[in-house]
Amino acid sequence: MQGPVHQLLELLDLERIDTRLFRGFSPPGERRRVFGGQVLGQALVAAGRTVDERTLHSMHAYFLRPGDPDHPLIYEVDLIRDGKSFTTRRVVAVQHGRPIFNLSASFQVSEPGFDHQAPAPDTVAPEQLQTEESELAERYRQDPDNYRHPDYFEWPVEFRHADTANTNRDRAHPPHHRVWMRAAAQLPDDPLLHQCVLAYASDRGFLATALLPHAVSIDHAQLQAASLDHAMWFHRPFRADEWLLYVQDSPSATNARGFCRGQVFNQAGTLVASTSQEGLIRHRS
Repeated sequence: MQGPVHQLLELLDLERIDTRLFRGFSPPGERRRVFGGQVLGQALVAAGRTVDERTLHSMHAYFLRPGDPDHPLIYEVDLIRDGKSFTTRRVVAVQHGRPIFNLSASFQVSEPGFDHQAPAPDTVAPEQLQTEESELAERYRQDPDNYRHPDYFEWPVEFRHADTANTNRDRAHPPHHRVWMRAAAQLPDDPLLHQCVLAYASDRGFLATALLPHAVSIDHAQLQAASLDHAMWFHRPFRADEWLLYVQDSPSATNARGFCRGQVFNQAGTLVASTSQEGLIRHRS
């Protein structure tokens, strides 16, 4: 998996074309639109390159238009605020002269304070679980209309599903899902890079949690699905190349939208990040 991880690091190494302008590219392939996690990660890189010695603690983003994978993305950073403790940046991604995405990110000077967290749930260790590639490739052979082709799984992030029954889409499940994930090769030590990789990974499959009670796959031919927004809060330091447990739930789906929440724990049970997302889940005849 060194190849996909190296490709991800290249995607996140944006070209600086002016003080507050950056250019990013998409990987070669047959995607019809740019993966949302890629835009999240690249926008955070652009914001972080205008900030000195402060740690990213939150981001809120909206996906405005589908991204074109055959053309570069231009990221423009607005220096909204540089305070004593907090720094705020706004990033707009532009393609073909139109904004396709915007993001607000906040960075903070590290300081001591109150500390508590939600407990991590009990779950099977990742080493005891089947890889996603082998699990879903078998399901594709059984039901190709409801699952993606095995070639889809050349990902720079490794996933192992703790709730394996949820990958069986022929029946309904409660809207809860747990999945282990980590970068498939060792990453450099830059903390912002690890946050960007987690942002990249957190978008993949998240919206599918809202479909679990409806026995519909996110890949189903009659489903139109797309992320509308994405928010993250980074609580504590972590490494994205070590196992992280992504605990997801969906408290609501209505009006062709699904809402999902997530908590990210390391293997020691430390809560390192939280996420939320709303997305389009429209059934088409």
